[in-house]
Amino acid sequence: MRRTNVLSTSSAPVIVLVHGALTDASVWHEVIRRLHASGYPVLAPALPMRSLAGDAAYLAGILEQIPGPVVLVGHSYAGAVISHPAVGAGADVTALVYIAAFQPDDAESAGELNAKFPGSMLIPENLLIAPNPLGGQDLTLRPERFAEVYAADVDAAHAAVMAASQRPIDPAALGEQLPGEPAWRTRPTWALVSTRDFSLPPEILRFMADRAGSRIVEVDSSHAVPVSQPGATTDLIIEAVRAVSPSTDTASR
Repeated sequence: MRRTNVLSTSSAPVIVLVHGALTDASVWHEVIRRLHASGYPVLAPALPMRSLAGDAAYLAGILEQIPGPVVLVGHSYAGAVISHPAVGAGADVTALVYIAAFQPDDAESAGELNAKFPGSMLIPENLLIAPNPLGGQDLTLRPERFAEVYAADVDAAHAAVMAASQRPIDPAALGEQLPGEPAWRTRPTWALVSTRDFSLPPEILRFMADRAGSRIVEVDSSHAVPVSQPGATTDLIIEAVRAVSPSTDTASR
């Protein structure tokens, strides 16, 4: 059944916000509020986080329910998901926006890319890996290390809430290679580079964005840029929407 709410009645593309590992869709809350205030239809699904292929299939199923064009936005690990060849196969994805996110090429994995340059604090001593009761494993950041590694510029109380409510990822997903041509090769792309990022260092973010030919904006932020810099995040998303759909200007912010 196709969605028949505001997502299908607006003339603007639907903006689909996809969260990364260790967080859930709540990282987009302030961005969603700003996009809604500007009149844009938004959807922010929660990924299963069990495998890259599974996350891509899940997201593809959601996109297929949306009539009309989509601007797809991914944070962190979700950059690999929105790059997956399966995601845009049955949907009208007109642009991709990478928010401190992976932009893997064919046969590359997120884990491989993050080891390409020094500086990441996603290292064994800062991580916890535990068996998942349903099978597989769960990877999270040690709560006492979460703020420094992931959200150093987020209010301490908010960062503590994020640390306590992490959405685990199966570490195998981070080693899973992209199985074919990435979506960024055939669509216009935008990339937000967080210059104080200790999860995905800015050098790797710049490398991937340059390679993809993305329009790059840099912001002084930790990896939790949708939380700490929602204005810059929203501005880049709206820039992408207006570039691919210039006739759908909505209410001014």
